[in-house]
Amino acid sequence: MTSRTTLTEAEVAFVSRQRVARLATADAEGSPHVVPVCYAFDGACFYTPLDEKPKRVAESKLRRVRNIEARHEASLLIDRYDDDWSRLGYVLVHGRADLLDPGDQTHSRALALLRERYPQYRTMALETRPVIVITPDRVTSWGPAITNRGVD
Repeated sequence: MTSRTTLTEAEVAFVSRQRVARLATADAEGSPHVVPVCYAFDGACFYTPLDEKPKRVAESKLRRVRNIEARHEASLLIDRYDDDWSRLGYVLVHGRADLLDPGDQTHSRALALLRERYPQYRTMALETRPVIVITPDRVTSWGPAITNRGVD
């Protein structure tokens, strides 16, 4: 197992092949919250939008948003499970989490990456919504799927 602030070439290949991740945040008291998310990676940071999928509360009231505003910490778990355990693997990113506001230059670049990766986002009005950005402080990975890039 390795730990560092940047992803290796094999880890970048792994995260680019996966389609979903789990975003973990915690509130001011440390109570955890985990949700599945779509994401894009630009080689330095991970981005996940607050998209138009139905939500029970307004974006600003989402628990992940409140947690990020309270602590600016998050973890992103990108994993792969298979009954053939030679195909298992994960990349776990711990880092600083921030909200990119619409109009921010990085916000626009993040939307372009997300729309390239997920066609569903091409018809959503994401320009009006914040994007979560995670800047890695620590990266950990494990598994044959990470070391054997041709596994997929």
